Amino acid sequence: MPVTIVTGGTFGLGQSIAIDLVERGHQVVAFGLSAAQVSSTARGFDDLFAELKERGLADRVDVLDADVSDAAAVDRVVEHAITRYGQVDGLVNNAAIGPLGTVLDTDEALFDRIFAVNVRGTYLTSRAVIPHMRVNGGGSIVNIGSGAGYGKPNMAAYASSKGAILALSSAMAYDHFHDHIRVNVAIPGGGGIVSGMSVGRVGGDEAVFRQRAVAGTVAGRPANGKDLANAVAFLLSDEAATISGSVIDVGCFAHQGGPVSPKQ
Repeated sequence: MPVTIVTGGTFGLGQSIAIDLVERGHQVVAFGLSAAQVSSTARGFDDLFAELKERGLADRVDVLDADVSDAAAVDRVVEHAITRYGQVDGLVNNAAIGPLGTVLDTDEALFDRIFAVNVRGTYLTSRAVIPHMRVNGGGSIVNIGSGAGYGKPNMAAYASSKGAILALSSAMAYDHFHDHIRVNVAIPGGGGIVSGMSVGRVGGDEAVFRQRAVAGTVAGRPANGKDLANAVAFLLSDEAATISGSVIDVGCFAHQGGPVSPKQ
């Protein structure tokens, strides 16, 4: 049974990824913060606990309260996984915050916090996990990116952080090629994907968010957490054994000018 750590796995898209992986046979260690985060509707672990209980999966997910930007906290999570299960096979770096703003109206503290969570967090968890993967003969890391990583308006700090994730992922893929550690990126999006971050940007009202005119995806609807989880599960699986340094864009192909405008 593969053991996989999911950062920000306690709410929203991370929760969808954690649940999906459990249903595919993974033992999951999910962690996040129980306290409210800036520009997000994420609130505690109750939703995750309720879903796990409803699906009869409570014994397949370890839920930990830890800050991904805190090196000591990250080390404790990884040590928990190694002590309890003896290995870490997969890592999903999903934890992120994404307040809106230009460089003029994003203060230094907020800019630093966005990078601390989105970039430093990915660095810290990867740094903590890779030595164990190396000893175990390899592993798979999936970093959750964003179409904003190619640049979007009113997202200066967030877009910068997600651009850094693209570069960091490619660098890690090169660095750990001979360790048999695959590093890839999955990008949610297409317009209209419901997450704690996206809904938080409109004051936390999901109904208001859903009323916006969006193109969605080529499927004719917005992407959802299950769509993202499918891509993540593939990249973690042996079916992707030869894939590293790649990006799977689940809906928005922003690197080519997307998303597509709504059809008139």
